Amino acid sequence: MSDEFKIEIVNPEKTFLSKEDVIEVILPAFEGEMGILKNHISIISFLKPGIITVQAKSGEEKYYVEDGIVEFKNNNLSILTSFILNLKKIEKNKLHELLKIAEEESKKIEISDESKYLIDQKIETLKSIN
Repeated sequence: MSDEFKIEIVNPEKTFLSKEDVIEVILPAFEGEMGILKNHISIISFLKPGIITVQAKSGEEKYYVEDGIVEFKNNNLSILTSFILNLKKIEKNKLHELLKIAEEESKKIEISDESKYLIDQKIETLKSIN
């Protein structure tokens, strides 16, 4: 019996990734890191800044996301995100630029607790990639 399911990651510009040989996906959900395997219960969740790890028969891929909505139903995982980068293709200059912007945002005086939490998550993730 096959352990595979389908994933589709979409951002405003295009379908970023579509695969049908996925074995496991690890997501940075607000509830904590979440692993999805075939026949997982149906779920809808929100993503926080972090790394999505896609383990497929064709190999492992990692992506940096800043936000998103995740839905898993009938062995189809859909991820909608406004910002995603493939970690294999990202340039160091882009990482430094994103980190600098996030650190400047975190220093703003008038910032909500929620925004501060998300910016701190972004900074921590970007530093871990470096």
